[in-house]
Amino acid sequence: MKPTSIIRCSIVRLAKLAGLMALCFVATAGEVKPAPGYQHYLVGNPADVVRPTSGLWVLQGGGDDVDENYVRMGAHGGGGDFVVLRASQAGEYNQYIYDLCKCDSVETIVFDDRVAASDPYVIQTIRNAEALFIAGGDQDRYVRFWRGTPVQDAINFVAAKPAPIGGTSAGMAVLGEFVYSAMYESLTSAVALADPYAHDVTLERGFLSLPRLTGILTDQHLQERDRIGRTVTLLARLMQDDWSSQPRAIAADRETALHIDPKNGTAEVFATATHPTPFVYFLRPTQPPERCEPGQPLTFRDVEVYRIGPGGRFDLAAWQGSGGISY
Repeated sequence: MKPTSIIRCSIVRLAKLAGLMALCFVATAGEVKPAPGYQHYLVGNPADVVRPTSGLWVLQGGGDDVDENYVRMGAHGGGGDFVVLRASQAGEYNQYIYDLCKCDSVETIVFDDRVAASDPYVIQTIRNAEALFIAGGDQDRYVRFWRGTPVQDAINFVAAKPAPIGGTSAGMAVLGEFVYSAMYESLTSAVALADPYAHDVTLERGFLSLPRLTGILTDQHLQERDRIGRTVTLLARLMQDDWSSQPRAIAADRETALHIDPKNGTAEVFATATHPTPFVYFLRPTQPPERCEPGQPLTFRDVEVYRIGPGGRFDLAAWQGSGGISY
């Protein structure tokens, strides 16, 4: 072989080797690169299973999780596939829930942006869920990332099976028909009461469709963050803006959960063993606000409140409770 042929052959071999190395690099990178717009973490069986389910809505006011949430959601989900949705952090929930729910698997999907809300894997994973839980964080991300997307439709699909759906803190905030969307700074009672049309008073409606939560606003961390004034202001805005003539609110303390049977609207309270004063509050205005105007302090009288703790019950259909106090 001529020297020039040897050189040419060597160049071709080097080019082929470089191409193979590039292919190997691309394959390796493809294996570790997260899917566009989201990450997902799985514990248990990766294959889809189909189990019989029944409805249960779980509303927790934030803080340390109530174990009974996942025990009962797992039971109502038939021990099938449990899916956690969130827009921050990672898969910390997986093993904790897996140990409690006795499920086939627990998978967490963490959304980075709105792009993931149209991803086929994400949508199919949600629709296949026998139980679904929305974690805490910032509810504005859930509204911005999911509003008007296939994820919104997929969550409503799971609710309609019916299968258990729950949420804590920001996850609880998006379960009612009316949602404090927290698009700017987190609204305080002082700001809300001083001006019910302040920049931070932001509301959404019709985000999800959970039976028995129609006409209801949800709020969280009530005592801990002194949010009763915020909740009352949001109710006033719903009436003043003609979103509802008879709005109601369910507000929960941290480490406190309300479990609702969507078939008949009965609800009961559970809490962690360490919380000294765990309560859920049911609020209903009896008349429109006297003054609810931009730049003016709110005047809103005669809002009925019923408060129950663990062991107490509430009938959402009749809007009556037992085992608690009214004021």
